[in-house]
Amino acid sequence: MFGLIQLTSKLSSHTSGTPCFTAMSSDMTSSPPLGPAMGTENGGGRAGSIKYQLAKLVEVSLRAVFPEESNVQPLIAVCTAKFGDYQCNNAMGIFSKIKGKSAEFKNPNSVGQAIARNLPYSDMIESTSVAGPGFVNIVLSNKWVAQNIQNMLSNGIGAWAPILSVEKAVVDFSSPNIAKEMHVGHLRSTIVGDTISRMLEFSGVEVLRRNHVGDWGTQFGMLIEHLFDNFPDWEDVGGQAIGDLQELYKASKRRFDDDPSFMERAQHAVVRLQGGEARYHNAWQRICEISRREFDIIYQHLDVYLEEKGESFYNPYIPNVLEELTRKGLIEESKGCPMDQKYQEFLCCLNDLLLLSRYRLNIEKAEWIIYVTDVGQAQHFDMVFSAAKASWLASDVNSGLYPRTNHVGLEFLDEAKSRSKAELVKRLGDNGKLKEWTDEELEKTAEAVGYGAVKYADLKNNRLTNYTFSFDQMLNDKGNTAVYLLYAHARICSIIRKSGKDIEDMKNSGTVVLDHADERILGLHLIQFAEIVEEACTNLLPSVLCEYLYNLSEIFTRFYTSCQVLGSAEETSRLLLCEATAVVMRKCFHLWELLPFTNYRSTFSSSGS
Repeated sequence: MFGLIQLTSKLSSHTSGTPCFTAMSSDMTSSPPLGPAMGTENGGGRAGSIKYQLAKLVEVSLRAVFPEESNVQPLIAVCTAKFGDYQCNNAMGIFSKIKGKSAEFKNPNSVGQAIARNLPYSDMIESTSVAGPGFVNIVLSNKWVAQNIQNMLSNGIGAWAPILSVEKAVVDFSSPNIAKEMHVGHLRSTIVGDTISRMLEFSGVEVLRRNHVGDWGTQFGMLIEHLFDNFPDWEDVGGQAIGDLQELYKASKRRFDDDPSFMERAQHAVVRLQGGEARYHNAWQRICEISRREFDIIYQHLDVYLEEKGESFYNPYIPNVLEELTRKGLIEESKGCPMDQKYQEFLCCLNDLLLLSRYRLNIEKAEWIIYVTDVGQAQHFDMVFSAAKASWLASDVNSGLYPRTNHVGLEFLDEAKSRSKAELVKRLGDNGKLKEWTDEELEKTAEAVGYGAVKYADLKNNRLTNYTFSFDQMLNDKGNTAVYLLYAHARICSIIRKSGKDIEDMKNSGTVVLDHADERILGLHLIQFAEIVEEACTNLLPSVLCEYLYNLSEIFTRFYTSCQVLGSAEETSRLLLCEATAVVMRKCFHLWELLPFTNYRSTFSSSGS
């Protein structure tokens, strides 16, 4: 299992310019104040999700019929029955508030009828009906859905980006420790954090991607002294001569634990390093450089960008924070705790307190701070938030239990690629297609499938649950896997290519028509993309987007089976639906940083396209 810790800062009308903060554990069901607020427009010309657009219409009706209930917000949901596409669920809540106050409304159904009658005219609504205790069912216009799809094809997928109320966010993820192995917890943090950043960026949020590496602390004293002992000419040798930093760390830790004289020298080394002594500072920099190069290999494989601002970056801010914490009586000495452990824990909390309260809020001006971390950090952040609340934050900080993550080795990135390539070569050889592929094509496809499989296997699972790590499952071309989705996209591209038509010309001259039931189902699912991204951002759940895309692939398959595309009278319209599906798939791949390919060539399927 995997957890996220988040802080949300929103300036509201009832505050006097003071940010209000909440911390939410990953197992809470309520959402942070992130979704678009009615009456605020920061979409840069975007229309927003279907739910958002319907909510604006419903809000007009609510204000007209119930002006005294100004705090009621529209409740819009996807309709689960066959009576409509969407549903307004405000009636029962409103009736509970006005019951006995008005003879006009005798039950929730009458409230629903009033809401439906007072909806302003809109091209997007075909019809409405009221069911049961006031549920207002809304059927979208086929023509409007089709026009929405054509607008996206003409103006790009950005037209379907959701509108969020947050403008600037910090996403803190990856955060490995210098001279230590990047374990799977850091890898998962890197994958999930990158996707969250991409989703927010797509939604128009300015995202500060922060890599808070562990590049400071008492362990550097023993590392530096061990380096001096084993490499007296360390300044003249390269990183390869120094060798494996992880082995250097393990060896120095053994000496630190077993040799009192070495422990004393290591403790003095820490003082010299923190005092800025040049020889020690240069050794620290060399160790960090070697470690960063190892991390960068992983980041390059995953195509992830981060800006490093490690623990050492915040050192200049420590004196002022210490002074304020002391003045407010928030620092006291722990009893019965070894000095080195106590000092290390204190520095760690202090550093994150600096991050949260001094730098990310006051300097970077973040409205939303997201820490992508695991269960081991729960108590630590609970203390940090509590200290921040007592010193700088304006409102209650609530904390809960966070899920855990399992640790396994990192070599599986390369293994995923090699397994993918081996399977690719085997299948190409079996169907006689191997000679059609260049070595470069094989490498790129194996990398796209292999790395994509690892990323998607992590993202598709709800981060609150465990999952079994299995290469066979990850690289399966059937079911909800990256391989299946990548090849589904390639197959759609193959369909378009076989038509011999110029898709760009069709975007300008063709018209989307949704007369067949499966055409409409596909079209409706496509235009729900914005609200799915919005939900994934609001709840920090990339798995929601994974489920959406897998369902889209299944819906497209049903459409393609029941609706002839090539050579049909509706060929142009249906090719445009194929292209719209491919565009949405590519955007999902981009948000996950999966590399799509368009060459199907019967690689993983004997049936071809």
